[in-house]
Amino acid sequence: MTVTSAPVVATPLLDQVDIPADLRAFDPSQLRPLADELRGEMIRAVGQTGGHLGSGLGVVELTVALHYVFDTPRDRLVWDVGHQAYPHKILTGRRDRIRTLRQAGGLSGFTKRSESDYDPFGTAHSSTSISAALGFAVANKLSGGAGKGIAVIGDGAMSAGMAYEAMNNAQVAGNRLVVILNDNDMSIAPPVGGLSAYLARLVSSRPFLELRELAKRISRRLPRPLHEAAKKTDEFARGMAMGGTLFEELGFYYVGPIDGHNLDQLIPVLENVRDAAEGPCLVHVVTQKGKGYGPAEAAADKYHGVQKFDVITGEQVKAKPKAPAYQNVFGEQLAREAATDPTICAITAAMPSGTGLDKFAAAHPDRFFDVGIAEQHAVTFAAGLAAQGMRPFCAIYSTFLQRAYDQVVHDVCIQNLPVRFAIDRAGLVGADGATHAGSFDVTYLATLPNMVVMAAADEAELVHMTHTAALHDTGPIAFRYPRGNGTGVELPAIPEQLAIGKGRIVRHGTKIALLSLGTRLAEALKAADQLDARGLSTTVADLRFAKPLDHDLIRKLMATHEVVITVEEGSIGGLGAHVLTMASDEGLTDAGLKIRTMRLPDTFQDHDAPDSQYDTARLNAPQIVETVLNALRHNSAGVEEARA
Repeated sequence: MTVTSAPVVATPLLDQVDIPADLRAFDPSQLRPLADELRGEMIRAVGQTGGHLGSGLGVVELTVALHYVFDTPRDRLVWDVGHQAYPHKILTGRRDRIRTLRQAGGLSGFTKRSESDYDPFGTAHSSTSISAALGFAVANKLSGGAGKGIAVIGDGAMSAGMAYEAMNNAQVAGNRLVVILNDNDMSIAPPVGGLSAYLARLVSSRPFLELRELAKRISRRLPRPLHEAAKKTDEFARGMAMGGTLFEELGFYYVGPIDGHNLDQLIPVLENVRDAAEGPCLVHVVTQKGKGYGPAEAAADKYHGVQKFDVITGEQVKAKPKAPAYQNVFGEQLAREAATDPTICAITAAMPSGTGLDKFAAAHPDRFFDVGIAEQHAVTFAAGLAAQGMRPFCAIYSTFLQRAYDQVVHDVCIQNLPVRFAIDRAGLVGADGATHAGSFDVTYLATLPNMVVMAAADEAELVHMTHTAALHDTGPIAFRYPRGNGTGVELPAIPEQLAIGKGRIVRHGTKIALLSLGTRLAEALKAADQLDARGLSTTVADLRFAKPLDHDLIRKLMATHEVVITVEEGSIGGLGAHVLTMASDEGLTDAGLKIRTMRLPDTFQDHDAPDSQYDTARLNAPQIVETVLNALRHNSAGVEEARA
């Protein structure tokens, strides 16, 4: 497609805002046109960079209002999740870099403490904002410092138990904590109109709160039954008019719902909440994801995550893939497995399309469960299904499975229940950076008794591993695969049940052995070509399993090769550590065998193109070759000369 350049648009008000202090000098009548300019600037920027669009469009007015009313950064504003923080970044000194979003050396797609004083807390995983804001609020209370903690949390993020754990503990903060419930799905709110807006202003106003406090003091002097009745009457009256009884029971003073796009409603309510002695306060605002951009409003996903796009038409720039996405290969194969096995169920935590389970859901809706942002529940739910004879597949991104580690250990592995873990986004993930990288799953799963851990080298292997997992009933099993498209290999018409703990030789040699786990296999094969060209005959093995290891294969390769290199796209403590432990236990290094492990570095890598990330991690073919040569050069002058 031909992309139309974004038109040059005048932004006279936005041009005056470098930081929120500039915004606070505006007359309230200027805020509406400023918000329009801010929305347009965000659309044009994301059109050039790609990224998360719909959620940010939904909070433009809320962003303006929060920075106008509260004293950021002294008041600590925490966005949950950081997807919606692009307008916030533009207003907080980063407009000149907004077109570097998610690019190497550019702005993060999420809030990031090292990026700005206006980002007090990193929020790339959901449902953490209330806990963090509570921490800021209580720290200021204890130190006697000024400043509130303000959490902006979406209704989707409120599906996670951590949000309620934080609210249950929030009373200690008093009026220093403000929670903004950004409801953009109408899943909580009744219809919003003039009456609810009026009530929100009324019950958050100082005269009402002072009158209410006087009534509370009087009621405390009444006999206990009358005092309790008065308290319940107050809560019931506001609950009937406005909703929010649950939040009141958790100790919050509830205000709302109000129209999150109407600045005439937002500003006075937020000012009242800012100045209230009552607290903690929860303000319920209703917004529209994708607001103000026609193509986003019309799209089913509201342009949640987009590629670069034509600002005029909304058409996204999407290259035609040469191979199917791994997530779709998994989802389609699992749907085929379930067609002949009525015990197969699929569970995801708010990521049906991201995990490919939308394909399964379409074919088997009664056996598909999206539990919301509730990974802990997802794992234990799967454990219960397995204990009752079902064959559950729990499909969760590697980075999000971390949130359910205790459930994996206690509810699955200790009981040896056959839960199948489909671990998407394994390895480095490009533009989403460190917060979404699947770096640790092999390390944290392969250390667990009873767990089987596989890694697919390509999309054909993923088909085999999905089938193998479906038939594995003797305990838990996990298989990992990366983000993005496959290698283009032909998919098998009939899947193979893999022998547990057995790898394969994909290239035979005599001097160097490369033991690969996962999709680094392609780079290992490239490295083998380069090593062979130097006269170093190289074997390449796809181990398939990090646990159990193929002891027979590894033992044979160590006995017949001079150098053994393990290659994996995971952290220290993974495949390499297990191979070294085996070699040490069996004395396989006693005769001078050289073993080197190649893994992700002990650091959190920033966002970049995936191939560049793997170059930085030293896990591409040139670095594999270099590792082999460095291992050999200490006792092989011939190799040193060949290297030169």
